[in-house]
Amino acid sequence: MDGEQVEFEKLIRLQEIDNLLRQVSAELSDIPHLIQEIENKIKADSDQVIKAREKLSHNQKKRRNLEAEVKDLKAVVAKFKHQLNEVKTNKEYTSLLKEIQENQAKIDALEENIIKELLVADEIEEEIRTATLRQKNEEEHLKQEIAALNQRQKELEEKKNLYTGQREQLVKTIPKDQLQLYLNIARKRGGVALSRVVDEFCSMCQMRIRPQMLNEIRDRSKIHLCESCGRILYFEPSSEEEDSKDAEESSR
Repeated sequence: MDGEQVEFEKLIRLQEIDNLLRQVSAELSDIPHLIQEIENKIKADSDQVIKAREKLSHNQKKRRNLEAEVKDLKAVVAKFKHQLNEVKTNKEYTSLLKEIQENQAKIDALEENIIKELLVADEIEEEIRTATLRQKNEEEHLKQEIAALNQRQKELEEKKNLYTGQREQLVKTIPKDQLQLYLNIARKRGGVALSRVVDEFCSMCQMRIRPQMLNEIRDRSKIHLCESCGRILYFEPSSEEEDSKDAEESSR
């Protein structure tokens, strides 16, 4: 009986370690995804700055093209004005004036468009400044988050190694038949092979325990499985029950 009680304690400890390992492993598996999400945010901020700069580059190219058109048209106007001094008829003179006026109108329209594009450029440059500042502030904060996650990953890996080592040592001390029973149940029940009895109920499935079985579970005379969920049932007295038991023994 004493030996079985020790085995119970070891099985309970094994369950505690396995629970801890599951928690640690679950958190570890989440960390790469969290880091990837942060890196995606950093890239999104960077892409926004790149797109704004591309817009500015497109704007500058458009202005250069407009300015080139203006330059070409001004050269044409200058040529026509020079020709005014050489024409010999009113018809030729009138025709040249009309050409000069039409080209000057085109120049005026193009220069208005250049001014508009300059105003757009001012807006884009402000967009770049805002996006760059936001990128700098956000990137610093997000990189700190990544550093914190990397540190947490390191701590969790150390815990996992610690718990794994403890588990390896513990399973060597558990009788093979009880260990195999534990492993079989854990495999079927999501890693939870044991269930504590609380107020005459299996804490995992809330199945009520028969009185005689309950007494045997309390004194840990042998292993009992829950008739509903199939887990190994165990009893741990509350602190009040422990105090009451100690008081009874001391009064004898």
